[in-house]
Amino acid sequence: MNRSERTADGIVYEVTGAGPPVLLMHAGIADRTMWDPQWERWADRYTLIRYDHRGLGESANPAEGFSIHGDALAVLDAAGVERAAVIGASIGGRGAIDLALSEPERVDALVTIGSTPSGWQHDSQLLARFAEFEATYEREGLGPINELELQLWIDGPRDPSLVDRGFRSKVAAMNAAVLEREQAIENAGGEMAPAELDPPAGSRLGELALPVLAVTGALDVPSVNAGSAFLVAGVTGAEAAAIPDSTHLPSLERPDRFEAAVLPFLTRLAQT
Repeated sequence: MNRSERTADGIVYEVTGAGPPVLLMHAGIADRTMWDPQWERWADRYTLIRYDHRGLGESANPAEGFSIHGDALAVLDAAGVERAAVIGASIGGRGAIDLALSEPERVDALVTIGSTPSGWQHDSQLLARFAEFEATYEREGLGPINELELQLWIDGPRDPSLVDRGFRSKVAAMNAAVLEREQAIENAGGEMAPAELDPPAGSRLGELALPVLAVTGALDVPSVNAGSAFLVAGVTGAEAAAIPDSTHLPSLERPDRFEAAVLPFLTRLAQT
């Protein structure tokens, strides 16, 4: 079974497969199709749920006071799923951590990919890059921003010619749509920033009493990988896996290696 539906407040989600439920929460430079490799390969063993974050993909624009973890909960409710393992990439992983803290009875296990907990303070080098992007946008508009973000999140320290062209092109198309949608929302007076937990997750990691696996790309931004290590250090029994020769989206760039790291974790969960 594979169906696409919409929650009462406009979040578009899909369900496929059969077996233990797994909720997939995408990165901020992507949409729900970043999970295509897992969607195609895991449906014979899991019930997979993926959705477009509010204001992205096919989902509705942000509402006042929305949160990523609140929207994830709404998707679980709409799909009729009581408990699920949750896999979140980047900001999706941050929202997944917030979901596990705010609704612990709904999350069986947590897998983050290139994620930092809410409250994490990035290092000065990454903050300087963000400031550079903002200054470029003010001077030149949206045009060059996608390429700058690809250089940061997808190329990393590699020459772009060494990055798989199909992978880079897919992310370029997804992120271009993200940037255009964000600009349209902001031009209309909307607000894209989601609410986070108060107090933030970074100060509450000891409350997480569930299996946690933090996946990173070995070539990802150092501040992101440091935040992921902070998550692992703060959760009793948490595990870590670094995917070689990948940056911010190893599940899409290196699906075989990602699967080798994550499926044994999920299999152990099903056996307990």
